[in-house]
Amino acid sequence: MAINMPSSTKILGAELAKMHEQPVEGFAIRLVDSNLYDWHVALFGPPNTLYQGGYFKAHMKFPMDYPYSPPSFRFLSKMWHPNIYENGEVCISILHPPVDDPQSGELPSERWNPTQNVRTILLSVISLLNEPNTFSPANVDASVQYRKWKDSKGKEKEYEAIVRKQVRDTSKDAEKDGVKVPTTLAEYCIKTRLPSKDSSVNMDDIDEDYNIYDDDYDEDESDSCDDNEDYCDDDSGAHEDS
Repeated sequence: MAINMPSSTKILGAELAKMHEQPVEGFAIRLVDSNLYDWHVALFGPPNTLYQGGYFKAHMKFPMDYPYSPPSFRFLSKMWHPNIYENGEVCISILHPPVDDPQSGELPSERWNPTQNVRTILLSVISLLNEPNTFSPANVDASVQYRKWKDSKGKEKEYEAIVRKQVRDTSKDAEKDGVKVPTTLAEYCIKTRLPSKDSSVNMDDIDEDYNIYDDDYDEDESDSCDDNEDYCDDDSGAHEDS
């Protein structure tokens, strides 16, 4: 007998399957306790940036009405960044609900909309790390330090020192999880996954009436390395430290 399931279950199942087929370079994904609405995310710091060699853990939690409402994205690893709150929550326009709020300084088009997906969120997060928004910071102190570091072209070392220490601290988690962190462009662009017994959803647990490759589910079919071409395209090169 078919079981009625929310449409978000079908969509998340499709997105998870797609992420395992075509991962976003620099990330590894698995479910938390086989829960489709709770994802564990590991972010590998891009080469030739302050975050090179880092292994940063995060959680993505999805609402039942996804994709009409955005998920939350919270780092579990310590992150000193202008747009990350002390509790690890990422403050980024794409994750803000689609409401018209003139006081926020954000355009409605910059906020979440149902055409967004996990891939666009991950690409936005990796972009945010290297291009912080200092006009509306979640961490004012980090924002001030970042501006000093950038304006001095790296001569003011306080911001850099904190970030690099946090990167070094993540090596313990990587060792515990049995993860080899990529440090070169070639390694970074290899599609990797976290070793885990529950690393993928058991699609047998999802109602067979739901085809996870439904034609109505529109996803970008391009290779993820093209999506993350700033780091994985040899012609464009990687972001360098300022």
